[in-house]
Amino acid sequence: MLISSRSRYGLKMMYELALKYGQRPVFLGDIAAAHHISEKYLSKLATALRSAGLVSSFRGARGGYALARAPRAITLREIVEALDGDIAATQGRSHTNGGGAAMEHPTERVWRLLERTVNETLEAVSLDSIVLSGRENVPNYEI
Repeated sequence: MLISSRSRYGLKMMYELALKYGQRPVFLGDIAAAHHISEKYLSKLATALRSAGLVSSFRGARGGYALARAPRAITLREIVEALDGDIAATQGRSHTNGGGAAMEHPTERVWRLLERTVNETLEAVSLDSIVLSGRENVPNYEI
């Protein structure tokens, strides 16, 4: 399972917005320059994040983007799902036993466990916890 560049860059964008939460809106150009990401690409991510209700946009000379909610109220799962959709370990398909009844292959349980674990982990980590660990300079994402 791979987390896409959309989610990785989107999380960097959201991190920057979390750092500036409660202050003035942030220009995408500033985030793009800080992380060496195309501003055009960030603009596409911002559109998806705005549609999901995670960021707000402001027009004008003092415009830019800001978090729509407090960093503690936004989870990584929300960000990843806004940018990439549901996280699934597989595109699981059941097969039939010849009589038409669906059967699950025993290996599918492993993929469901992986999917559940990833989703629970992403749900447990908020933007606020990433900002705090960044300030401490010691990552700690224990659940």
